[in-house]
Amino acid sequence: MLAQSFSWQVTVIILPLVAALLCFMLPKWGRWLGLVMAFAITGSVIVLAYQVMNQGALRYAVGGWGAPLGIDLYVDGLSLLMLMVVALVGLVVSVYSMAYFKAGKAVHFWPLWMLLWTAMNALFLSADIFNLYVTLELLGLAAVALVALAGGVDALGAAMRYLLVSLLGSLCYLLGVALLYHSFGTVDIALLAERVESTPAVWAAMALMTVGLLFKTALFPLHFWLPPAHASAPAPVSALLSALVVKASFYILLRLWLEVFSQDSTAAAQLLGVLGAAAVLWGGVQALRQTRLKMLIAYSTVSQIGYLFLVFPLASLMAWQAGLYLLLSHALAKAAMFLAAGNILCFGGHDRIADLDRVAQRLPLSLTAFALAGVSSMGLPFSGGFIGKWMLLDAALQSGQWWWVAVIIVGGLLAAAYIFNVIGHSFTRAEISHEAKPVPAIMEWSALVLALAAVLMGLFASWPLAVMDIGAPFGGGGS
Repeated sequence: MLAQSFSWQVTVIILPLVAALLCFMLPKWGRWLGLVMAFAITGSVIVLAYQVMNQGALRYAVGGWGAPLGIDLYVDGLSLLMLMVVALVGLVVSVYSMAYFKAGKAVHFWPLWMLLWTAMNALFLSADIFNLYVTLELLGLAAVALVALAGGVDALGAAMRYLLVSLLGSLCYLLGVALLYHSFGTVDIALLAERVESTPAVWAAMALMTVGLLFKTALFPLHFWLPPAHASAPAPVSALLSALVVKASFYILLRLWLEVFSQDSTAAAQLLGVLGAAAVLWGGVQALRQTRLKMLIAYSTVSQIGYLFLVFPLASLMAWQAGLYLLLSHALAKAAMFLAAGNILCFGGHDRIADLDRVAQRLPLSLTAFALAGVSSMGLPFSGGFIGKWMLLDAALQSGQWWWVAVIIVGGLLAAAYIFNVIGHSFTRAEISHEAKPVPAIMEWSALVLALAAVLMGLFASWPLAVMDIGAPFGGGGS
């Protein structure tokens, strides 16, 4: 009865916010408080999922004041899946971080990480475009601080670049919000969907908000800030940035294009598709050229993000579902890759690909995690990446846009090349031996759990696809 009647949307926002405050005020107990609250947040998301599966899409008026005067929290199949992948990745990263961070760094990590989690949960539940801006700003500021947590010239430079790009993207988005509010007198997404008309102000708002979100999503050629930020950050932070943070801005863009900017915009959709294709190819080539493992994974993220934008020119129910499925599987796979890279870095003191020095024999679980995550990134059967790419290929063929098929296939071949390059060096002896340090078992198992989840998504695809239909966020029912 409690699961059915209580408003769990509020709980999944309040819990991480309380955790952030507690970790800040009680730094000595921060890591244990953060871990306990991570389990509590995950449990709340599970109960919310049970509630949504039984009652359908839910809307909650904060303080009893609904739109247009107040703030609404809204959860449907799309936002629920995002909350669930954040909970899974967040819980595993929290467990990993218990062993990864020493006391000095942990004091700063846990409050910032819980604040980041708060912002993400609030963002995925927000039902108006201004509240999305507020949560996006909180998310960006927390992410920048986490990037700078590593210290050193490279990390601080990458964090500063990330901050400036994030602020520029937020400014563009906010200008679009102002135009829409001035034109239609509301910021609620549902009311905007009813009132929006094809006017110059709407097209200007669409352009500004889209460009702002593309900066934050790091779509080619606006990706210049992502590789140094992800490669310089600590391994758990890199996992969070690649798996979750860049997906938040894509989620907003998806919501806006599906519900607010639903008028005919074929040319803009084709442009996004072209940029996505360029990202797939450019990111893959750059990943293949890298000599450091974390930088390779960062450019792989640039490439994988490109697949998500191929859904815009296709614009069918299957394409939207394919894009979301790729997003979910990519989140799990990239988090696993960065955690595995963190294990290798801790073990050998470096992440140079040519000097991995028999990692296969010395860190078998970490290499297995990297390889399984690579299976999903390549789109091999029967992983989550395979399901998403297969659906995307089917949507492209059904729409007669065969050129996207070529991009998807070449992107998969590039992914196979750079992943097998890493695996090949993992079995060879380095010219210069390095003194190895022991890696806690919990860190290896954390990476493996996420990699297995990315693969298992291909074996249990029916449930996520059914959840996507709740509330019909893609404008159609049934998979």
